[in-house]
Amino acid sequence: MAITWSAPLANDRLLIAILAGALGGVLAGWWFGPAMVAWGWVGNLFLDALKMTILPLVVTAIISGVAPLGAAHTVGRTGIITGAFIIISTLVATTTGVFMAGIMEPGVGTSGLAAATPADLATADASIESLVRTVVSPNLVAAAGDGQILPIMLFALLLALALSASGARGQPVIDLAEGLNEALMRLIGWILYLSPIGIFALLAARFGALGGEGFWREITSVGRYVATVGAGLSIHFLTLGALLILAGTRPHDYALNFLRALVTAFGTGSSAATLPVAMDCAQQAGVRAAVVKFVLPLGTALNRNGTALYQATAAMFIAQVYAVDLSFAQQGVVIVTAALAGISTAGVPQHGIVTLVIVLTAVGLPAEGIGLIVAVDWFLDRCRTVINVWGNGVGAVLVDRLAGQIHKSGG
Repeated sequence: MAITWSAPLANDRLLIAILAGALGGVLAGWWFGPAMVAWGWVGNLFLDALKMTILPLVVTAIISGVAPLGAAHTVGRTGIITGAFIIISTLVATTTGVFMAGIMEPGVGTSGLAAATPADLATADASIESLVRTVVSPNLVAAAGDGQILPIMLFALLLALALSASGARGQPVIDLAEGLNEALMRLIGWILYLSPIGIFALLAARFGALGGEGFWREITSVGRYVATVGAGLSIHFLTLGALLILAGTRPHDYALNFLRALVTAFGTGSSAATLPVAMDCAQQAGVRAAVVKFVLPLGTALNRNGTALYQATAAMFIAQVYAVDLSFAQQGVVIVTAALAGISTAGVPQHGIVTLVIVLTAVGLPAEGIGLIVAVDWFLDRCRTVINVWGNGVGAVLVDRLAGQIHKSGG
């Protein structure tokens, strides 16, 4: 019993500490002013600690997550339909996030929040040819050193599919990747224990440099950002609900049957912790037990629509704050990278902000921009977890209906 409750208790304590650190940072920056700028290095050290985990995290997360999915032919039509739903729904979510950020423009007119626009952003080649060529790198070590994440993600994805196709001989490597990924998530958990101090330093330095006028500009900007993410999540919630109509299920009825799981998701901020409740709700709603036992655990591991949407919106917001005009092709990179980063995110509280660094790096945006949104991440984390769990619940219904129809037609 102690093991069951220790993790949620630790997450609650960390959340309280993060909120205290964020509030303390704002107050310290407001009260002591420019004197707090000197403490910015502490926050940057925290960000650097997160950055050092990106490369191994990307490789192990994609291999351990995609390799089982790559072998979908071994589980028949259920695996194929589930894999297609995960990929398509995640891409729809990230596209929605980019679209809403483009429409509502939460960061436009707030460039004063950024100390300076990094020089490499102003001179970066934004052509489609350049972006496509950066996906395939002849030297992965050099790409990693330059902060180019997409070549690493592509290589890990192809390697995962190759390992899946290798059968029993590839399984030891997959097991190794899963073990390393679990160890990395534990390491990241240790680093996150330092987040209250890092967040305090980031916000204190930022608000100390902004002054009184900048303080209110920051508050207004964050409020518009929260509204943008909330609007995007709401639209995606309705989009997923519309898919239930195509499956012959009334969205309102299914949502009521699934409400217990959605409330649990908001309360815990963890799709993994909500899994048992979600499985029970789906079966009570009439989804076949065999489908529930396959789709929901796999969806909890891979399908995080809400997280992916949030990361795409956050990247666009940070680009707008730094007055960086992302080209159409670069927005496409945000859509794809946020989808892959969402798949790589652990189903536990606060880890979405870790993989957000991957999305920012992919288009050359400064990771320091995370300091703009971290104070409200605790709330958005719970909102996006609700969408993650809802997406898996909808996926279970669709897979159940489509797999059953194919079976009846003799497919």
